[in-house]
Amino acid sequence: MPVDDSRAGGAEAGQADEGFRPEIIEVLLPDINGVLRGKWLPASGAGKLDSDGVPMPLSLFGLDLWGREVMETELHVETGDVDGVCLPVPGTLCAVPWISEQPTAQVLVSMHEPSGTPWYLDPRHRLQAVVDRFAELGLTPVVAFELEFYLVTDRTDAAGAPIPFGHRPAGPSRQNMYDMSDLETVAPLMREIRAAARAQGILADAVISEAAPGQFEVNLLHRADPMRAADDAVLFRRLVKGIARRHGWRATFMPKPYYEFAGSGTHVHVSLIDAEGRNAFGEVEGGDALLASAAAGLLASARETALVHVHSHNGFRRLAPGAYAPTTLSWGYDNRSVAVRVPNGGPKARRLEHRIAGADANPYLVLAAILAGMHAGIVSELVPPPPLTGDAYVQDGDRLPVSLREAADVFAASDFVRIYFGAEFQRIFALMKLSEAAEFERIISGIEYDAYL
Repeated sequence: MPVDDSRAGGAEAGQADEGFRPEIIEVLLPDINGVLRGKWLPASGAGKLDSDGVPMPLSLFGLDLWGREVMETELHVETGDVDGVCLPVPGTLCAVPWISEQPTAQVLVSMHEPSGTPWYLDPRHRLQAVVDRFAELGLTPVVAFELEFYLVTDRTDAAGAPIPFGHRPAGPSRQNMYDMSDLETVAPLMREIRAAARAQGILADAVISEAAPGQFEVNLLHRADPMRAADDAVLFRRLVKGIARRHGWRATFMPKPYYEFAGSGTHVHVSLIDAEGRNAFGEVEGGDALLASAAAGLLASARETALVHVHSHNGFRRLAPGAYAPTTLSWGYDNRSVAVRVPNGGPKARRLEHRIAGADANPYLVLAAILAGMHAGIVSELVPPPPLTGDAYVQDGDRLPVSLREAADVFAASDFVRIYFGAEFQRIFALMKLSEAAEFERIISGIEYDAYL
């Protein structure tokens, strides 16, 4: 597996690449939903950002997808709505190439309490806590994200859905799986995406025309630093959306924008390297047993952490039979119908591919849940069921939750979640998603009016 931990074009916060003089620095704070919140600062404030950080309300982690306060979290007026301190993430200050109006840089920050204690609701800190558990075992996770998305127009069909790139209103629907002509059509956009990724130190690799009109996938290279890998995924989604706008398109990471076409997922590849730099799944004695235990831990925790991987009402539409998104707690070798796949490859490339998460999921929390499951399986030496062959959709097996409400209820009751994420994070995240589920349950849809009015 290729590993490259450079960040070309990046710098420490408070520094800048030679020749680049930003006027604005965008301070980016990923919230609990993966939404980027923050501020614009004048470039003259970069030194203060390094030394003092940036104040922002701790209650930003109690906002729903619509940016509204979820009062049940008790993070808002009840606390006086106090500020935390957002500190820059080293290595993430870089140019924003798609903003041409004025030279602009961006930097990721993480939230801390005024005392300096990491804020327990910040997803970066939840991921770091799990990574630290692997360090105690003498193992380092090596991680890569695969991100699927749709390019759509501003035009909509009769039902109000945005029309995707490559849509043909007449004739049978086309899937265009791995279609080179689609890639050639959007080549200028993809070239700009890859150039911007290089400028920001994001390790983009293969680009694929996926299983539906207007759907594409970009693979990010493996990193032997889980936090940097998650940073890449968060920043890459922003980059894709920004460059798509410049080309007159909209990019969406909505998990299931079209009923008749494939959904968009976040596939995560993980291996473990030991102190000698060897792949512990394939290059050392007992590697197969270690891999099996890690897979068993992922299956054992999958229902309890489903809320992290599928955190939206729409996301559960993607988990459908035959849609290359899993519905059962299953694993197998080179099988894309299972939840946990072992891709083909030699001992150096032996890894697990986790296939449950939707494209909109928070990469920090997704990776924290995956690594937590693997860790639990390894330390308890769990044994998985036999790997599945053939179509997992027609075979018996325990099911993943089928709704946001069910997933939130399971998450809230889980001892596994409490141990690996903390009781207060568990409480807050479940409350926020139950509030979101209630909002969708409250809305009366257009099809209901059409059918029953």
